[in-house]
Amino acid sequence: MELSPSIGGAISRLTYVGEGGPRPILREGHSPLQNVLEAASFPLVPFVNRVRGGSFSFRGRTVSLEPNMGGDSSPLHGQGWLNPWKVEESSDGFATLSYHHESGEWPWAYTARQEFRLDGPVLDLALTCRNESSELMPCGLGQHPYFPCTAQTRLDTEVGFAWTIDAQVLPVAKVPATGRYDLRDRLICGQDLDNGFEGWSGRVVMNDPDWPCELELSSPQARFFQIFSPTSGGFFVAEPVTHANSALNAPEPDWPELGLRIIEPGEEMRLDMRIEVRAK
Repeated sequence: MELSPSIGGAISRLTYVGEGGPRPILREGHSPLQNVLEAASFPLVPFVNRVRGGSFSFRGRTVSLEPNMGGDSSPLHGQGWLNPWKVEESSDGFATLSYHHESGEWPWAYTARQEFRLDGPVLDLALTCRNESSELMPCGLGQHPYFPCTAQTRLDTEVGFAWTIDAQVLPVAKVPATGRYDLRDRLICGQDLDNGFEGWSGRVVMNDPDWPCELELSSPQARFFQIFSPTSGGFFVAEPVTHANSALNAPEPDWPELGLRIIEPGEEMRLDMRIEVRAK
């Protein structure tokens, strides 16, 4: 595994080395990494996916955020992915990165940490966010791993519901995860999906006849799941996330159902993600 702390605390490379030589587990970006959108994976903190109109209300305060990605009018994924992280510890098979955010446009201070641990065929990644402000703070976490794919790549997981989306990739309606939204043992490359899912089992298996291994991604704290599978193919994104897309725009009484947490001063929220490689 290679990390790029200065580029959003991202993973730039995760490779399986087997009898047939090295094969990428996550999409390979430039080396050295130049743009976080070309990374293999990056962290989402302190919220995930989009904020409709760049504005939401919390405890009588209106929070306004500027767009943070070209071509998208809705700010997304928080601040962590667009800022450098500090290397706190690094050794064979283990690393800790941190990012501290001072209050500003996002009016709460927080400290995020990522702990990476490689143990044989398993990557364990813990992402935490601690509220460093003196006020309550809304919070959500996620990871954004990109997986290479071919026309034969299959994904298998259980979800209960999906959200349809509008032209701005914002949720419109919650529908049963059937038909094009069924994620049970399905082809996943080039599927024209950019949707959020609720009622995720917390475990997804990925496979391809051309791969020397089977992959399992799991995250015990994530009840929500996001899939991005562009029609161009070549890669897809499978995101374990703690809350629904645009949840910050919902009335605050709906936040628990949509997965958003409100954390106290000094309180910490955590999301674990595991990627396990099983040789065929």
